[in-house]
Amino acid sequence: MFYLLLKYVLLGPLLRLMFRPRIEGLEHIPEHGAAIVAGNHLSFSDHFLMPAIIKRRITFLAKAEYFTGPGIKGRLTAAFFRSAGQIPVDRSGKEAGQAAIREGLGVLRKGELLGIYPEGTRSHDGRLYKGKVGVAAMALKAQVPVIPCAMIGTFEAQPPGKVVPRFQRVTIRFGEPLEFSRYAGMDGEKAVLRAVTDELMYAILGLSGQEYVDKYAAVVKAEEAEAGAAEGARAVAGRKFPRMPLS
Repeated sequence: MFYLLLKYVLLGPLLRLMFRPRIEGLEHIPEHGAAIVAGNHLSFSDHFLMPAIIKRRITFLAKAEYFTGPGIKGRLTAAFFRSAGQIPVDRSGKEAGQAAIREGLGVLRKGELLGIYPEGTRSHDGRLYKGKVGVAAMALKAQVPVIPCAMIGTFEAQPPGKVVPRFQRVTIRFGEPLEFSRYAGMDGEKAVLRAVTDELMYAILGLSGQEYVDKYAAVVKAEEAEAGAAEGARAVAGRKFPRMPLS
């Protein structure tokens, strides 16, 4: 009930007013039955904007940190995300990927829509990054179609670190469902999972027009953070030990 209240009364109308979303390809979302909607992830608003414009209820896998915050604020945030159809997934440890797959398969077995971001995290620079193979494993195990989706303009409206989004028009574009029945029974083969994931990411790329990076977003973020820390250390060292002029 609270999900419907958020979608049609509280949050949905506000999001439509702020972003005035242009919707393309909505007919590709099946009216009935299980399916995966897999998209790029550019903004915190993506979690709520896509569900607001899809007629059916869609459940997303969300990072567990949204559900474990301290104090009253943390409890309210967790309640909000659960009410909005989000399922917490612990992304730490070796079992994190398997836990996400189990949760996702549970949604699909009930004949529902599952939303997932194959990149595994928000893009920090607006580019599209290499997809993780969990989406392929779920699609093959559940034998369901995957609908590629592109969020366009949400990065500019609410880039990482910006709490209040800008009032800016965005586009949400859905592509034709991808069907992978030719790989039935091969969900345990790494090469097949990678091929399916790459095909999906190529479809998302065609819809979004982003620059593609053939590396995981989390890896690139870590590399850039390490480079920034090293540069900061060199700057501090330069101030402490300035070069002496040559005589």
